[in-house]
Amino acid sequence: MRFFYLMSLLLLIQCSKVEYMENSDYQNPTASDFNDYWYQGLAELNSYELEQVRYGQLHQGEAVLIFVTEDFSKSKQVKLDNPQAVPNDTVKVLKLNATKKFVTGIYPYSLMMSVFTPVNQRKYPNSLKVSTTTQDWCGHAFEQLNFDKNKFAVQVNSYFESEGDKEFTVGNALLEDEVWNMVRLNPENLPTGEIEIIPATFFARLKHKETEVAKAKAALSRKDSLSTYTLNYPDYNRQLSITFKSDFPHKITGFEETLQSGGKTLTTKAKLKETIMLDYWNKHFNEDRKYRAELGL
Repeated sequence: MRFFYLMSLLLLIQCSKVEYMENSDYQNPTASDFNDYWYQGLAELNSYELEQVRYGQLHQGEAVLIFVTEDFSKSKQVKLDNPQAVPNDTVKVLKLNATKKFVTGIYPYSLMMSVFTPVNQRKYPNSLKVSTTTQDWCGHAFEQLNFDKNKFAVQVNSYFESEGDKEFTVGNALLEDEVWNMVRLNPENLPTGEIEIIPATFFARLKHKETEVAKAKAALSRKDSLSTYTLNYPDYNRQLSITFKSDFPHKITGFEETLQSGGKTLTTKAKLKETIMLDYWNKHFNEDRKYRAELGL
């Protein structure tokens, strides 16, 4: 049994290599570098010091970005339990789980967004799914986008009457939420200039805006060892910038979001604290809390 497990694992890794080599003309890293990093059976966990804009003020908090590869179902758009049984339905994705936690006054906020982006962006140019939740003491909201037949099916459930519950579709466009994964997979695939884009689900839920295709101006710049990808939304008076290491694996060192809040222009800022590689799904015992200390959480 162990022999067959090892053979299946080796086959999985080989398929991953093929997907990446087909994916991009980007020569740094090599396919071997990419696979050694992203297919070592570990996730990359990043912790950030957070200053979050809310109610016209800045609030201290923490953000975490978790990047990990996994096997995903193209038809069901869920993580596969047994990908070897359905090879024709399996696509390898880079998953981002992004969380923010901060307190406003007496009550806390907890936000989480997951986005699933195929590693082979040439074969699968669209992220397949985004799922986002926001919770605070007033209530909670949920939003999900599923890519289907060249458009996104959107589901919104919210305790606000004006927001939910709704189901609708939006046209095919770049997702702001998938930009984070595109940075990690290959920054050269990031579009620049005047673009159409679907703004972040965190932004839509916190600002109580309907998800739609918007106009933005995108720019990619490099200074020394760092690169920055910037999105300017003229209709929203909002700007997002993501700063990352120019060299592979393009670790995200910080991000900023400038927008209007409480009649003022304020900027959410996040600065990288720590990064560890870990099979965190196996670390759920009391003795494993030491890893939170390593992350500075």
